[in-house]
Amino acid sequence: MSDATHTLRLSRNFKVPRSLVFDAFTQVDQVTKWWGPKGFTTPEAEMDVRVGGKYRFGMQSPDGNVMHVRGEYQVIDAPNKIAFTWAWEEGDMADIETLVTIELLDRGGSTEVVLTHERFRDETAKRLHGEGWTSSLDCLGEAVEN
Repeated sequence: MSDATHTLRLSRNFKVPRSLVFDAFTQVDQVTKWWGPKGFTTPEAEMDVRVGGKYRFGMQSPDGNVMHVRGEYQVIDAPNKIAFTWAWEEGDMADIETLVTIELLDRGGSTEVVLTHERFRDETAKRLHGEGWTSSLDCLGEAVEN
């Protein structure tokens, strides 16, 4: 199920250096400022940012529901690339492991973020995660550019 039809790719440019964007993905005090779609908060965040290290986030929706995602870091290459597994703990996608790769490309003072999320079981899961990541990248932009 890891073919291109079940792979999400998004790209976004931010007018800040790669080091700031890398920190926003790898420092817990930065992650909790933006992680999750618009209107969500991240009241729970544990991160051991090293290859083989684990993370776990609790994302709280505007209605108060907390959803947990966890995984393991596969690649930490500052400030170029981060890759980690992704598995929800609750819901109909619980324990289905996918892979997220974040590439940070230097664009002369700006940073292009290329996000690839792969191994979705179907098009619905891909679409839902696409909506979530699109909104999350908007939140990331607000956090790093302001």
